[in-house]
Parts: sequence; C-alpha cells; structure tokens
Amino acid sequence: MQIVLASSSPYRRELLERFGLPFLVDPPDIDESPLPGETPSALAVRLAVAKAQTVAKRHPAALVVGSDQVASFNGSVLGKPGTSERAIRQLASFSGQRVRFLTGLAVARGTSLHTHLDVTTARFQRFDRQRAERYVRRDNPLDCAGGIRFEGLGPLLLEGVDTEDPSAAIGLPLIALGRLLRLGGVDPLAPSAGVREGPAPRRKNPA
Repeated sequence: MQIVLASSSPYRRELLERFGLPFLVDPPDIDESPLPGETPSALAVRLAVAKAQTVAKRHPAALVVGSDQVASFNGSVLGKPGTSERAIRQLASFSGQRVRFLTGLAVARGTSLHTHLDVTTARFQRFDRQRAERYVRRDNPLDCAGGIRFEGLGPLLLEGVDTEDPSAAIGLPLIALGRLLRLGGVDPLAPSAGVREGPAPRRKNPA
C-alpha cells in the first residue's frame, strides 16, 4: 500500500525513513492559524488532520500521514518564530521554565481517519538573553515550534524532557505512527515490507 507524507518538513521525512518503507512526499497547503479560543492540543490535532485529509483527496488509495507541532507556554500557543528576534525573545522567556510541545498525528485513507496527540514537556535551564542569542545564531531554529531544534543544539538549553516518545519532539511520534500504520494495514516489520530479516551478513576482514 502506498504511503504519502503530507509534509514539507525534512525532519519528518528523515524520521519516517527510519521505518524502511517507500513513501511519497506531498506537502499540503493549508492555513495553520489558530481558531478563536482553540486550545494548543486541539490546534495540533486539527492541523494534523487537515494536512492528512487535504493530501488524501489527491491520493485516495494511499495511507496519508499528517503531523503538526505547537508549543504551549503560560497558556499561549507558540508556533514557528520566523525571525531571529522573535526566537530569542521566546527562548529568553523560557529560562528556568517548563514548556509543552504538543505533536498531533493523523493517518488517513479515504474516509478512514486515526489520530493521536503526544505531549513533550521540556524543562529549560536558567540562561540569559546572550546565551539565547548565541543559540539562535548557531542553530537557526526559525522553522521550529517554540524556537528550539531538539535534533540540533536545543538540548544545550535543557535540564531534561518528559515524554513517552523522544521522536515526537522532533515532529513525528514514531511509536504512535507505527501503531496507526498497522491499523491501516501496513506493518513495517512484516516480511512483505522489504525489511531484511535475521542478522546482517558478516563482513570479511580486510587483508
């Protein structure tokens, strides 16, 4: 069964590649603005569903994977900062605080739809604005929710994270995705999935 990733994110593409399954990438074009009074959790799931369903209309026989992540701090929704100054201000306000990163996941095929929400709580170190500036200059996290790149230098600002799935912080919760793909009829560990079974062949020692 064909799998389609409804995303333009290189991070989500790299995460999905871990499953060893062939897939297409078809970025959706949707309005990601929050609705009035919408909670961060509802926003993350709604956008994931909108991405999956938009692309599923173009691939009615495929399993379409959509995902979206928003950051939540002091009751406010934080998306991608877009500019260095905004990223620095966000990060400076996180010093010594806890920030929630909510990752919505949706897998659609035709009218069938399965969803999941993953919550990662990041515990930030205490740091000053100058450290935030140095981080933004080096990691350039302008396209990351909350202005932090977990797969980059972001961990240097953290005391730790509380999560059920480390891949969720990067943007695609693989534990839940594996379960939703199986519900849709695709098992990355099935013999027909093309994943090599058994131990890898030994390499001969060089002469």
